[in-house]
Amino acid sequence: MQNVSLQMIEAVKRRDDIELETIIMHSSWRFIGIKSFFFLFALLWRIPLGIRRFKPDVILFSSMVTAGVLPFIFRKLPVPCVAINHGQDVTLPVRIYQWYLPSVFKKLQGVISVSSATREASIQRGMNPGIGVSLPNGFNIREIMKLPAKDEALKILEDILGIKFGDTKILLTVGRQVKRKGHQWFIENVFDKINSDVIYLIVGDGPEFKNIANAKEKSPKQKRIVMTGKLSSELLSTCYAAADLFIMPNIPVKGDMEGFGIVLLEANSAGVPAIASDLEGIRDVIKQGVNGYRVPPGEAEIFAKKIEEVLQNGLNELSESSSSYVLNTFNWDKVIERYIDFLKSVITR
Repeated sequence: MQNVSLQMIEAVKRRDDIELETIIMHSSWRFIGIKSFFFLFALLWRIPLGIRRFKPDVILFSSMVTAGVLPFIFRKLPVPCVAINHGQDVTLPVRIYQWYLPSVFKKLQGVISVSSATREASIQRGMNPGIGVSLPNGFNIREIMKLPAKDEALKILEDILGIKFGDTKILLTVGRQVKRKGHQWFIENVFDKINSDVIYLIVGDGPEFKNIANAKEKSPKQKRIVMTGKLSSELLSTCYAAADLFIMPNIPVKGDMEGFGIVLLEANSAGVPAIASDLEGIRDVIKQGVNGYRVPPGEAEIFAKKIEEVLQNGLNELSESSSSYVLNTFNWDKVIERYIDFLKSVITR
């Protein structure tokens, strides 16, 4: 969410017709809790001060969390307020947060949801449908230039992991290891059903790391499963460049949702098509047969069969269409135009 917001800011700065003033919090994950508290508290006076100083036409909050200060600003602001919501900042399963959320929506004049599923979740929690739209996250196409060639990427990974890939295909999963991502489910229910010569490369860490590692140890194909933990941006780019197919096996989890799936764009931009669960924000990213395929969540046989089909037929064609689709649909310079059009409509409403 943080990287996406920063990329959006850079996209706005590249435009000559927009003046932008920002209030940004920079923090490592280690101190994000305490710093967020003081940052949000400071917004109570920084927002009114900023309105007097800069006289903005609109205020854009990067999430429902930052917009959450609005009910505490008792005086009505003379500027329309818009928030972008991403999924978990709407569905967070904390009772007091869910109780409070409708009061935040009442203070907003516009809401940008990054997927249709997120917009629907917002409506269920009190958002007036008339003030909300669904607009996708953008993607920074400038990052694509930093990818190594596939042969070079494979050599780097072979040296680091001590594996000779040869003709082996690489299935890649990237992301925070939480239950909804379905890593453990995929290992236990799908991976053993894949007959092709593949290695499953899992990048990232999180609270489910141990459960995923345990599932790996119990798998008959444990030697074909590699868990790297969290990687540097450079090594992550290497993984994308080396991969053949991106796997996003999400499962339904109450109170949690996939708001958009930015890692799908990262993979597609590297020419890596995706096989993913047909859930929530993933539906807004994957166009069937263009940049990958969506399969019914929890259907192990169908998931494995679709992976086999893509690996055996049409992988090269799908790789090419994946990259071009992302560049033409989700690059920030195009997406930001839609954001600005919506903000203008709120200003003139």
